[in-house]
Amino acid sequence: MRKVKFLFLLGATLVMSLSFAGNACADKASVTVDVPESAANGSEITIKITVSHNADNFIHHVNWAYIMVNGKEVERWKFKWNDLPPASTFTKEIKYKMEGPAEIKADANCNIHGSKGAVIKTITLK
Repeated sequence: MRKVKFLFLLGATLVMSLSFAGNACADKASVTVDVPESAANGSEITIKITVSHNADNFIHHVNWAYIMVNGKEVERWKFKWNDLPPASTFTKEIKYKMEGPAEIKADANCNIHGSKGAVIKTITLK
C-alpha cells in the first residue's frame, strides 16, 4: 500500500511539474492597439488589438481582453480553461463609427500574473 501511495504522489508531482513547465517563461498579458491617427466624422474605422502572452495552457492563460471607446466598453472577449485564446499572440478587431474625437483604451489579463497595463490611443477628427 505504501508503494502505491508513493507511486501515486510521484506521478502527481510529475504531472504538475510538466503542467507548469511552460510558466518558466510566463509573463503578464500585454496589448497593442492599431488605429488611424485621424478619421473623418461619420466614417467607419477598424480598431485592431494584438494580445501577447507566453505559455498559454489550461491552467495559465489570458482570461479576458477588452476595447473601450471614450470610457465605454464596446467589446470584451472572455477565455477560460476549456476555451483558450487561439494562440500566444492573437488579434481581435472591431469596426467603429466615428462620432467625434475618440480615446481608445484596450487591455488584456493573465489569470495568474495580471496585465502589463492598458494602452490608450487617441483618434482626432480630420
